[in-house]
Amino acid sequence: QEMLEESGGGSVQAGDSLRLSCAASQRAFSGYFMGWFRQAPGKEREFVTRISPSGGESKYGDSVKGRFTISRDHAKNTIYLQMGSLKPEDTAVYYCVAQTPWNTGSYYSESGYEYWGQGTQVTVSS
Repeated sequence: QEMLEESGGGSVQAGDSLRLSCAASQRAFSGYFMGWFRQAPGKEREFVTRISPSGGESKYGDSVKGRFTISRDHAKNTIYLQMGSLKPEDTAVYYCVAQTPWNTGSYYSESGYEYWGQGTQVTVSS
């Protein structure tokens, strides 16, 4: 069983919206920072967003600020990424990630996260 399982990816047109979900398999994840990275073809993985365990604090990469919103539902042990005003450059595989409390890595660095989902493809056409 995967620790983190993403869903909701697909193909959309520029300007559309899409919501990704990430379900965690264990209740322990409710106490972890969780977020999303993405990787476009031929590019390095890029930090997208992160949310605190309480849901009260979030951070975003510059390329998605004002267009994407992260949220979490503790009852469902799930986080969401609401993506709006999608652009072709948002095309990528989106990975759900989780950071344990004892990981002191930077929130914008891959090394800051111990758990990764398998990824879900988002394709935005112009």
